[in-house]
Amino acid sequence: MDFGTIFSSALASALGPTAIVYALAAIGLNIHFGYTGLLNFGQAGFMAVGAFGLSVSVVTYDLPFAVGILIAVLAAVVLAIVLGVPTLRLRADYLAIATIATAEILRLIFGAVETKDVFGGSNGLSGFATTFYDLNPYNSGLDLGFISYRRGDLWTLTVGWALVILACLLVWLLMRSPWGRVLRSIREDEDAVRSLGKNVFAYKMQALVLGGVFGALGGIVLALFQNNVKGSDFSTNVTFYAYTALLIGGAARVLGPVIGAMIFWFLMTGIGSFFSQATSGTDPLIPSDIMSDTQASLVRLILVGLGLMLLMIYRPQGIFGDRKELAIDAR
Repeated sequence: MDFGTIFSSALASALGPTAIVYALAAIGLNIHFGYTGLLNFGQAGFMAVGAFGLSVSVVTYDLPFAVGILIAVLAAVVLAIVLGVPTLRLRADYLAIATIATAEILRLIFGAVETKDVFGGSNGLSGFATTFYDLNPYNSGLDLGFISYRRGDLWTLTVGWALVILACLLVWLLMRSPWGRVLRSIREDEDAVRSLGKNVFAYKMQALVLGGVFGALGGIVLALFQNNVKGSDFSTNVTFYAYTALLIGGAARVLGPVIGAMIFWFLMTGIGSFFSQATSGTDPLIPSDIMSDTQASLVRLILVGLGLMLLMIYRPQGIFGDRKELAIDAR
């Protein structure tokens, strides 16, 4: 059992592009759920329109890379408006149903044979990140002994973590402003906010748009890291992984989604690597009669899920959360 390899792989994942993607998605959910009380179960849909907005613009329509980024962000804004107009005046259940259904519809459309000419079908689109990697200022990768990244990954990490820092700074500033205080008030009692003359629907729409844009940025980072994007990358579990990261770190906390994403992927990768080594080799630590290597890949989900259950029982506000922030009347 090589615990050094297990730790280094877990740490590389906790600091890597995957953690960045889910940190950005969870920051968006933090605005929706943590600060405003909106139940968005379709963050994967916002990530998908961001990723495909960029890739389709560059690959299918041969537009400049910068224009593709702009289109990706605008696509998230349009999706938020389309979802918000018919649902935000209703109870939280309707927004939750609409978002999860829309995310699945988008996933199927992006991966369908009928739309292959535009979205690439099951193979997706690739080759749209050339301009991004041409801007790479690094001459080589990073090797610290216990952790290493290739040259291209290092550039993605630099841009990705810069986006996370800027997103956290923006959220911190907004939530200290009168606008942010209105969002918190809506989460607690929107009828009281409405009685004070505030346009609750407008504030909810603004929060939905802003959180959706952060989700789209997460999808863009994922697409750039892979240099390929396909519909199957945005299944429902993507949204629930982002929620898990948010709940671990603590909702309605600026750094909660970021720390939560890092802890989540450290555990997922570390536990997966441990059981993979424990069930492989000529003399495995865990005999095949007890657990096969196929079953070992699923144990990490069981253990992380169990850990999340215990966290919700004994510290429902998350690691860095405040129990006062749990007084959520989601609408």
